Amino acid sequence: MDPHVLHNPELSRYELWLGEEKIGHADYVFVGDEMQFPHTEVDPAHQGKNYAAILMREAFADVREKNLGKVWPVCPYVVTYMKRHPETHDLLARELN
Repeated sequence: MDPHVLHNPELSRYELWLGEEKIGHADYVFVGDEMQFPHTEVDPAHQGKNYAAILMREAFADVREKNLGKVWPVCPYVVTYMKRHPETHDLLARELN
């Protein structure tokens, strides 16, 4: 079974699903025209399977496709993901530290 990502704008987050089970999410908040990602989480039972990377890849694809704004990575995982994936740098609102 492959994971899939759904945008849940009512809760301001992207959700990671495996079948009918929600196994993770990435929260966001808009600060002006920037989309801040303060928290990302994957259920401990599903960690170590690259699911967080899938979550962020799909979330950023949606941000880009819908032109939702520039990304301000606050969550340490999101910062690390963006450092490892230069193809996301066009979404950056500010430089990575």
